Amino acid sequence: MSVQDQTAPAAQAPAEAPATHGVLLSDVAAAKVKSLLEQEGRDDLRLRVGVQPGGCSGLIYQLYFDERTLDGDLVRDFDGVEVVVDRMSAPYLEGASIDFADTIEKQGFTIDNPNAGSSCACGDSFS
Repeated sequence: MSVQDQTAPAAQAPAEAPATHGVLLSDVAAAKVKSLLEQEGRDDLRLRVGVQPGGCSGLIYQLYFDERTLDGDLVRDFDGVEVVVDRMSAPYLEGASIDFADTIEKQGFTIDNPNAGSSCACGDSFS
């Protein structure tokens, strides 16, 4: 009887979890994003959320579909909808909630941001 060299299989390094962000997407907003993507016939797009200098109060929100994932992006999945935030915008958006309103008074995506100290009348700009 021969003795075989029994070595333990090499342990695999755990896969590094993708970096995530603190933006929340409501179920209603996620459903609207899915609906819009289905209308476009695209399954390769994700919702990109960011801020940039501008607007009445200093910073303006960016919310658009993007097929790219850039180096340093933070990604979070909401029931099949990927929400991407760049690292520079993440601190300004930490804890922000994105919803979708469809009422007689307002229709569109809304952002409730606890980091906004003040905002302008249009609601698109904050500081």
